[in-house]
Formats: sequence, C-alpha cells, structure tokens
Amino acid sequence: MNISLTNTDSVNAILQISVAKADYQGKVESALKTFRKKANVPGFRPGTVPVGMVKKMYGKSILAEEINKIVSESLYDHIRENKLNVLGEPLPNEEKQQPIDFSTEGDYDFYFDIALAPEIKLNLTKKDKISYYAIDANEEFVDKQIESYKANYGKYEKIEEGAKETDLIRGVIAELEDGQVKEGGINVESGIVMPSYMKDADEQAKFAGSKAGDIIVFNPGKAYEENETEIASLLHIDKNTVETIAPEFRFTVTEVTRYQEAGLDQDLFDKVFGAGTIKDANEFKAKVKETIAAQFAPDSDYKFLLDAKELLEKKTGNLQFPDAFLKRWLLATGEERTAESLENDYPKIIADLKFHLIKEQIAKDNDIKIEKDDMKTIALQATRAQFAQYGMTNLPDEMLENYANDMLKNKDNARNLLDRAMENKIIDVLKTKLGVEEKTISLDEFRKFFEKEEEKA
Repeated sequence: MNISLTNTDSVNAILQISVAKADYQGKVESALKTFRKKANVPGFRPGTVPVGMVKKMYGKSILAEEINKIVSESLYDHIRENKLNVLGEPLPNEEKQQPIDFSTEGDYDFYFDIALAPEIKLNLTKKDKISYYAIDANEEFVDKQIESYKANYGKYEKIEEGAKETDLIRGVIAELEDGQVKEGGINVESGIVMPSYMKDADEQAKFAGSKAGDIIVFNPGKAYEENETEIASLLHIDKNTVETIAPEFRFTVTEVTRYQEAGLDQDLFDKVFGAGTIKDANEFKAKVKETIAAQFAPDSDYKFLLDAKELLEKKTGNLQFPDAFLKRWLLATGEERTAESLENDYPKIIADLKFHLIKEQIAKDNDIKIEKDDMKTIALQATRAQFAQYGMTNLPDEMLENYANDMLKNKDNARNLLDRAMENKIIDVLKTKLGVEEKTISLDEFRKFFEKEEEKA
C-alpha cells in the first residue's frame, strides 16, 4: 500500500491511497471463509456451501467492505501518525476519484480532499495589556446574603396572638350538613391552611386574627376557586370526589405558627458553613463576603476571556481557511442546513473556529492537558454552584460527589465540562503570560459591559 499527501496550498491537500491486491487478498479470503460458516443457502447446510459459490454470490460486497475498512483505517492512521491538524472530515476528491468497480480484484486508487488548519503563532508578553474586572462584594451584597441565610434557615414557631395571612393555622376540619358535623363526612385531624394561599378575599378574611380554640366556618370550594388539586390536598380526599363535597366546613383552630427568621448566632453559622467553622458574627460576615467573591469569579473570568479573545485575534492576524472545503463539508454533514443558510452562518462559524484554533494553540504551546482529577474538580464546582443558587452551601461531600459523578456520566455534560476545564486552564495561563491589570468594579458597572454587547448585537 502506498499513501501520499500533496498540498495544493497551505490549507488544502489531496491524500492518495493506493491499494494493491496483496494488501487485501488475505483479508477477503478470511472474510469469505467466515461468511461461508454462516451463509444460509437453500440446499446446503450451514458451513457446507462451496467457497466458489459464496464468492460468486457475495464476493463483490465482501471485497468492497474489506477494502473500505483498509482505506478508512489507513486514512486516519496516516492523519494521526503524521499529526495532521485537519478540519472537518476527509471528503472524496470530486475530480480525481474515479468510480470503483469491485466486480474484479485488482489495484485501486482512492483520493481524498483534506482541509488543514492554518498555522498559528502566538508571542504573548507582559507588554500585551489587558484588564481583569473583579466584582466587588460590597457591604450591601453581604448584608443581603446574610438576610437571605436568616430567612432560609428560619422556622415556624407557635404564637399566641391572632393569625396573619402568612401564618400557618393548624386545626381540625369537619364537613358540615345543615350547620352540624356530617355523620360519616370528611374529617381531617391535622388540617393546615395559610390564608394568603386562598384566592377568595372573603374566605381569607374569615381566618384573620384567629387563635387556638376559634371555630371558623368556611367554603373550601370558594376559598380555592374550585382548584381540585388544592382542595383535595387540604381535605385529604381523591381529586375526583372534590365536586361532591359540601359547601360548608368547620375549622377548629388548634395552633397558629409564624415563620421566624434565624438569628445571627452559632446555630446559623453551623448550618451555613458547617459545625465549628465560624465562631462569631465578624467571621461569618467575612466568610459570606469570600463566598460571594468566589461566586462572582467565573463571571470575571468569562469577561477576561472575551477581552483576551479580541486581543489574541488581533495578534494572530488574518488567517487563511479552506473555505470551499469547509462549506462543502458543512453542507454534507448538516441535515437541515441549506446553501443559503450556510452563507448566512459561515462568518460566525469561521469566527468561532478561529478562536477554537487559538485556544488549541495556547494549550499546545503550554502543554495543557485535562486529567481525570480536573474533570472531577470542575464537576464538583458546577455542582456547588447549582446548589449555592438556592442558598445550600453546606452540603455533605458525599452528596456533592454523587451529583458530580452523575453529571460526568452524561456525555453532553461531560463534553461541556471538558471544554470548561480547558478554558479555565487557558485563562490561568493567560493571566501569567499577559500584562494583567486588575480593576475592582461594582456589579452594576460590570453588567453594563454586557448591556453594551447586547446593544451591538
């Protein structure tokens, strides 16, 4: 077998694979013998069909299959062994490639068009100035976050005063008939209502100021505007039977509880950051500020990478791309893509491809690799960030690991995490290579950067 690569220009090449009879004959004969053992031909038991008959009936398709295997393996082996940085996938050359006749064994020539990535040279120095915008976790942010923690970690406590619309009122609910408790009717020993959830103002008002021992006659159907799900939940009945209930129920109040925010005390410190981690309010406030800053860091990094992208593209200059090949390949592989839509999308595709190649070159120049531990770390970071959005910052490590492992099992998630891990390492490298000037700004100022980008779009 002979393989040769001919460059037509700096980003296009033709790869020729010449396959001689000696390259495939042994594989074809082996495949014929294997197929003969399974062949189901009328008049012959499996394994007894003459080889000549098998070859006459199936030889052409077997020959084609084996040669295609050899060509495909040789093609990608050559690309890998010669470290060719190809774009897209090789395509048959439309001019040189002749129709292949597999009816007789002989020598065959295959021609493939290959697109080569343009060469990128980056000389990064401290003279290349770039700003890094750190978002200020100011007192207002810290105070709001502390108030959020106090609200999230509060609890309902029993009160003696009259109920407000946002209080939980507990009691016994009994179905009435002619003003009396209906025999065999609906009875709920542990009924719970929150007046603010009631849709009807008149029914809601009946519970205002209620205390333990008060008796309230109300209409669940009216209170919840015939919402079968809510009524069924309140009365502990099947949703399908809601329409048959009586219009009046008695609610005997046994307890009123009100949600009380958590205090700024050791109990809150332990719940948020773990037992014994924080010892007083000052430490708590400092830790909250540190947590907020950590949550803002990915946004600052994202902005840094966008600015670095602009700088790096200027340093790279104009790159030549194999446009004709790429358009041909994109049309061949995009099921819903048309020639017209491709023309509209192509500038954006090339812009994304250019930055992708720049990042690849940075990774190559700095020997950046993503290891298994890097994937685990980025998955844990993503998991913590998701839970932090709901104020859950002190979850057990085992729980976080389980969620992270599930995330990595999903191929799409794993691919996205791999890209993020690579970008994080590239950002770290750029911070050391470029002349970075850190600037602390407010969140409002930071958001204005992206408002301007949206206006441009």
